[in-house]
Amino acid sequence: MVNDKKNLEPIAYHLIPKRMLSQDPFSTWLGIEILEVSLGKCKVGMTIRPEMLNSMQKAHGGISYALADTAFGFAANTYGKYAVSIETSINHIEALEVNDYITAESKVDVTKNRLGFHYVEVKRGDEVVALFKGVVFRTSKKWKLNGN
Repeated sequence: MVNDKKNLEPIAYHLIPKRMLSQDPFSTWLGIEILEVSLGKCKVGMTIRPEMLNSMQKAHGGISYALADTAFGFAANTYGKYAVSIETSINHIEALEVNDYITAESKVDVTKNRLGFHYVEVKRGDEVVALFKGVVFRTSKKWKLNGN
């Protein structure tokens, strides 16, 4: 991992994903829960429900994408500045079924001043079911966790 942490002063980074989830009705509807947080990393999980299936009775690809995107966004924001996605992609490896519990763990791979490059593994147990990568742009706006 290559890191250039200039201008990336962390604050109470573990609180930022909790704040983000509390303001995110879509991730709340998905049933996403935060499992682990550290600087530049976040692991989230959820259970596939019947209303998340496509016409082939498999989880819609957007479900694993949304979980990975949430982990990515939460991890990227742990540096204390608002980070916005500028590019993402996903490779779906395995189909998902109702009641599958899946996790997504985002790790920063490279941070260069205002850009962050992340990889996310989506897993069902120990099995990798999707691989996601994303790039964020860190704005100058700092996270405030005192209710603002």
